[in-house]
Amino acid sequence: MQHATIQAAGADFHVVTAGSGPALLLLHGWPEYWQTWDLVMARLAGRFTLIAPDLRGFGASAKPDGPWGADGHARDMLALLDAMGAGKVGVVGHDVGGAVMLSLARMAPERLSGLFFFDFSHPAIGPRMGTPDRLSEIWYQSFHQMDMAPALVGASRETCRAYIGHFLKHWSYRKEAFDDVMENWVDNFLAPGNLAGGFAYYRAAHAGRIAMMQGAPPPPPVATPTCVRWAEHDPIFPYAWTDTLGAVFTDLDLAMFKDVGHFPHREAPDEAAAMIAAFFTGRV
Repeated sequence: MQHATIQAAGADFHVVTAGSGPALLLLHGWPEYWQTWDLVMARLAGRFTLIAPDLRGFGASAKPDGPWGADGHARDMLALLDAMGAGKVGVVGHDVGGAVMLSLARMAPERLSGLFFFDFSHPAIGPRMGTPDRLSEIWYQSFHQMDMAPALVGASRETCRAYIGHFLKHWSYRKEAFDDVMENWVDNFLAPGNLAGGFAYYRAAHAGRIAMMQGAPPPPPVATPTCVRWAEHDPIFPYAWTDTLGAVFTDLDLAMFKDVGHFPHREAPDEAAAMIAAFFTGRV
């Protein structure tokens, strides 16, 4: 895997690439950074060129001055692809990366050969996001609005490990998925600006999240060919929430990803890589 710093959209982006062949852009979620994809990249490098950036605010990429939402990240990624000389690409992502993919598909559908999603917050979930059982899961999104949040989480290595580790363990069905890289994750989020940089996404997304809870209709659907493999055991985004994906995508291939939680690409990388390859082979 090759690491590079690439200037785009007036900022420096850390990008990891591997493999050769048609290009796939891999977009991580929170609490993640590029390394969340390394297992999948190793399995796909013989067939595709994999491009795994740290989004602005995450990893070794530049940090935003304030809230930075899906549209900002999408513009960043289009500028990054231009700087790398990449043409039409397939995009893979989940969680925050999924929201960025929706923005990309609305901004520049001509640049995308297909979209592959694992679990993510989509705009047709509606008021279900705000039911009492869900509020007990998404409390962190409100906590991330608070100015003191980065200082509290980053007070020590132990507090950072406890906070980030909670989500990596609680959201995984295969609890061992991050055991061998946990300290890498702690190192990443203790790097200057990375806690606040990740929280900046939630600060930008807050108004839209509240509007969705209040019943705001979703925007027009995306027409780019789309594959969704939604985890069977995701405690934050239940599989039942796939019932309205038809309002988000007009060309949708949906199936359950069995025996995994919120991080299928790390919990079951063999299966995840095979699913990604099956969708994009002949498409990109």
